[in-house]
Amino acid sequence: MSRAIQISDNRTVFKSILLYLFLIFSAVLNGQTDKNFIRKGNREYDKSKYSDSEISYRKAVDKNKQSPDAVFNVGDALYKQNKFEEAGKQFLENTNQSADKVKKSAGLFNLGNSLLKANKIEESIDAYKNSLKLRPDNNEAKYNLSYAMDLLKRQQDQQKKQQQDKDKKDQNKDKDKNDQKNDQKNKDQQKDQNKNQDQSQQQQPQKQEISKDDAQRLLNSLANDEKNVQEKVKLAKATKAKVRTVKNW
Repeated sequence: MSRAIQISDNRTVFKSILLYLFLIFSAVLNGQTDKNFIRKGNREYDKSKYSDSEISYRKAVDKNKQSPDAVFNVGDALYKQNKFEEAGKQFLENTNQSADKVKKSAGLFNLGNSLLKANKIEESIDAYKNSLKLRPDNNEAKYNLSYAMDLLKRQQDQQKKQQQDKDKKDQNKDKDKNDQKNDQKNKDQQKDQNKNQDQSQQQQPQKQEISKDDAQRLLNSLANDEKNVQEKVKLAKATKAKVRTVKNW
């Protein structure tokens, strides 16, 4: 009975050893496959076959999801294809995975480049600063940081000028509206004045005009009146001459 137990125990140990060796072999095989895909991607990358290299690097990531180098290389391949936002995501993931300061700094530097190309200037400045914290001697990061800060200032100045121009344009619009309102108000006032004058003139008695015949008859009538007056004056003078004053003695 004890011998049978011993045989059973030996089989269990043997199975455990086989399982352990299989796991080690699988890990080594996966590791080699991961490295193989990275090397293949590097060869394609050097030949400017960036789309093909991206595929190889992604296969390496599938084999080893905790490979910062593979993730970093995917970002490089995407960057070369002008897929800057996607590349930035890969570099950000790389910085979260990498424990090596130099590699982490490189990931942050490339993250800054991707953000700058995507016109996310403020975010790129933060990435460059974080990269320099890990590697203060990185002159490329210093240069790109200075460039990004200068670019941000010019962008802000341009936005400020555009806002000032917009405000000025709005002010001019308001002024034009006020001028139009004042012009309309003056027109309305002038219209009311003209209307009042017309009403006033209508209320005043109109000077009557007489025809030519009526004017001639009026002149003849005046001439006759004057003739009658002269005759009356002559008659009065004649009558006075005939009357003698009786002298009282």
